[in-house]
Amino acid sequence: MAKHVVATVDEIPPGERKIVELEGRSLGVFNIDGEFYAVRNICPHQGAPLCEGRLTGLLESNVPGEYKYTRKGEILRCVWHGWEFDIKTGQSWWNPAQRRVRKYPVEVEDGATVASGLQKGPYTAETYSVSVDQRYVVIDMPE
Repeated sequence: MAKHVVATVDEIPPGERKIVELEGRSLGVFNIDGEFYAVRNICPHQGAPLCEGRLTGLLESNVPGEYKYTRKGEILRCVWHGWEFDIKTGQSWWNPAQRRVRKYPVEVEDGATVASGLQKGPYTAETYSVSVDQRYVVIDMPE
C-alpha cells in the first residue's frame, strides 16, 4: 500500500472533514471525536459527491414517545437523495448487507515517522537539519 500524507491533525478539527484527491480518487477524511476515517467521495446510488453531505446521527427509541439522539456526526447523508452511510464502517442504513461506500484505512503518525518513510530519489541536494513537531493524518491506498 502506498501511504499519502493528507493533512496535519490540526487541519481537520473534530466534527469536520477534508476532501482530497489521491491516485485519481476523491476521498473525504473525517475527524470524529479525534478518530480519523476516510471514505470514497462517490455515493454508490447515483454517483453524487457523497462527502459534501450533511453529518448527522441516529434517533433511537426503545418505547413510544421516548427518543435518544446517538452517534452524533457519524452518519453521512448524501447531498442528492439523502442516502445515509456510517462513516466508520461505510455501510448504508438503507440496505447494509448490499450497499456501502468504500472506506480506507487512516493512521495518525508523528512527523518524524512520516519523514523516515520517504523514498530516496536519484538526485541529491544540499540539506539542512529539520525537526517536525506536528502529527499527520495518513491514508494507505491499495496498489
